[in-house]
Amino acid sequence: MKKIASLSAVAALFFAGTAMADPVVGTWKTQPGDDGNYAHVTMAPCGAKICGTLGMAFDGSGKQIDSPNNGRQMVWDMTAKGDGSYGGGKIWAPDRDKTYKSKMSLSGNSLKVEGCVFGICRGQTWTRVN
Repeated sequence: MKKIASLSAVAALFFAGTAMADPVVGTWKTQPGDDGNYAHVTMAPCGAKICGTLGMAFDGSGKQIDSPNNGRQMVWDMTAKGDGSYGGGKIWAPDRDKTYKSKMSLSGNSLKVEGCVFGICRGQTWTRVN
């Protein structure tokens, strides 16, 4: 009986954690940067916040390319603000090698990502890969 109770408790914790997963978690395709290349960014929890790591990179024709940035953190310290909004984080733009204060807005399978420095902002809309 104890074994069944223990298994039930473990299953309940697993499914509760899955149900409470942040909706931005997953892999996202960026828009092409200034260099014409784009990438897949995997968004995942990092402590109580959300971070994004660069995965595969592609050239303008869609051919996978080797990039020294694969595995590099691109988004960090994002905090969910509610209603699909995130803020308080930073984003690194590989095409310009610059880091910006960032915010994000999730709507279905689109993620609007914006970064600003000294009042100058730029942004992209990413699409969900999975």
